[in-house]
Amino acid sequence: MSRTSVAIIDDHAIFRAGVRAELEQGVEVVGEASTVREGIGLIEREQPDVALLDVQMPDGGGLEVIRSVAETVPGQRFLALSVSDAPEDVVAIIRAGARGYVTKTISGPDLIAAIERVDQGDAVFSPKLAGFVLDAFAGPGGGADPVEEELDQLTPREQEVLRLIARGYLYKEIARRLEISVKTVEAHASSVLRKLQLSTRHELSRWAAERDLID
Repeated sequence: MSRTSVAIIDDHAIFRAGVRAELEQGVEVVGEASTVREGIGLIEREQPDVALLDVQMPDGGGLEVIRSVAETVPGQRFLALSVSDAPEDVVAIIRAGARGYVTKTISGPDLIAAIERVDQGDAVFSPKLAGFVLDAFAGPGGGADPVEEELDQLTPREQEVLRLIARGYLYKEIARRLEISVKTVEAHASSVLRKLQLSTRHELSRWAAERDLID
């Protein structure tokens, strides 16, 4: 019986090395990637049974990887592995298409078991996180909040940029507050406008105001 093939996508080299050492006892690691772009290329090239995916990376994170390969590798299975146990991170990545979400405190044998379960089509969550998913998908009428669904298109960083733009901050002020470059702010802003199908900062501010997103 062939072993489950896995790609590791995480921006921390030391962590990837540790995970690989643990996983190679039970699954076949076909490659590693440290960025969203590299991760997309790795998945499209190797088409692993399961992509082990960090949720938060500097260039867009797991959400971008999932959305980018949705058409090129339909049916790709993802297992999110993150230091974050924040409900918004869990729900966003599951809505995007991940089959499971575990935190980086998981043991090597448990991670191998989780990967194999995802490969078999099961949904896998760390015990604390399962409730977040149930609450998000089983609300009144069984539907998700429309505003939350719109926001879930955005990465956590893009949501920060969205709110600051809507509150009237200039790009250079946003860059200073978030400790990133102006070019990075511009890139996030362009991505937000594209995902929300808006054209200008004015439209973005009005969109946010209509949804009570401005503090």
